[in-house]
Amino acid sequence: MTKHETDFIVVGGGVVGASIAYGLLRRGLTVNLLDEGDDAFRAARGNFGLVWVQGKGANSTAYARWTVQAAARWQSFSSALAALTGIDVQLQQRGGLHLCLDNSELARRDEELKGIASTIGEPYPYEILDRKAVQHRVLGVGPDVVGGSFCPMDGHANPLRLLKAMHAAVHMLGGTHVPGHHVEMIEYRSGAYELKTPHARFRAPRIVLAAGLGNRQLAPMVGLRAPVEPIRGQVLVCERALPFLDLPTLHVRQTGDGGIQIGDSKEDVGFDDGTSLEQMSQIAARAVRCFPDIGNLNVVRAWGALRVMTGDGLPIYEESSDQPGAFVISCHSGITLAAMHAEVLVHWLCGNPKPDLITGFNAERFDVQAH
Repeated sequence: MTKHETDFIVVGGGVVGASIAYGLLRRGLTVNLLDEGDDAFRAARGNFGLVWVQGKGANSTAYARWTVQAAARWQSFSSALAALTGIDVQLQQRGGLHLCLDNSELARRDEELKGIASTIGEPYPYEILDRKAVQHRVLGVGPDVVGGSFCPMDGHANPLRLLKAMHAAVHMLGGTHVPGHHVEMIEYRSGAYELKTPHARFRAPRIVLAAGLGNRQLAPMVGLRAPVEPIRGQVLVCERALPFLDLPTLHVRQTGDGGIQIGDSKEDVGFDDGTSLEQMSQIAARAVRCFPDIGNLNVVRAWGALRVMTGDGLPIYEESSDQPGAFVISCHSGITLAAMHAEVLVHWLCGNPKPDLITGFNAERFDVQAH
């Protein structure tokens, strides 16, 4: 078999792996980006596309700060990608809304955001809006909406354009994107890792496992663990409509081409990435309560995708203690964190100290929780 040698191998060609490969290549390193194939569970291609701050890290100040700093880097991150590749990822970052359908939901939202803001230790801008204030920001709000929360750091992008741009950037910066390569074996030999696929062998002194749910099987090959589980989300896409929603909400957003996306379901159904009429009905019903005119639109597409979730919802960022130079990266907010992964995270992957904010995001924390 042909053996390909580089400074890094990144396993996983989704948004997380591609953002890391892009960041490494920008530092002048050589990279092979291995992508399993279209039979893999592709969270990146089922993504809702939000760059989202509000509510993230309610149970972890470190994660709240990590998310805020990621969102703050997104404008320059997307501009650099566009300048290199000519691909506009359709970033709009003028704020985002979480709409509430009763007063108790609004009160819980206020309490949650107030708690994050009081502990984060840096600016955490948000507003709790009454119904009138919500109507001032977006059109066509339904009578059931009592208010909501607004964060000016929130936004959304086109996830498929983002993935295309990062794959193009990998190629343009001299990296190799290798689709259709399922990793069968990882071995450490003579100071480097050798990966075997059905088609070739790859060798590098450093390896990053960013293969989503596939990390569960890959991580033990380098003395690590990735206790991640699938949580299904379903998305409905309605036909194009005249622009009416220039701010994304947590459940409904209007895309750059005028289409309406509806989502934010969460189901523990194992590795079933299909759709169900019951869940689609529920998310559609909430969307129509928020924006009644959506009820007049035809649904043109629907899909299910599997989130990559840990037991506490926080990421795993860990280097193997047994096999230095081997890293596992698992998270479910690949879009929001893309800029952080491409810039700050790769600094650590290159041998520098681990960022203070993510020192606690090791898999061993789940052993502590179990006891």
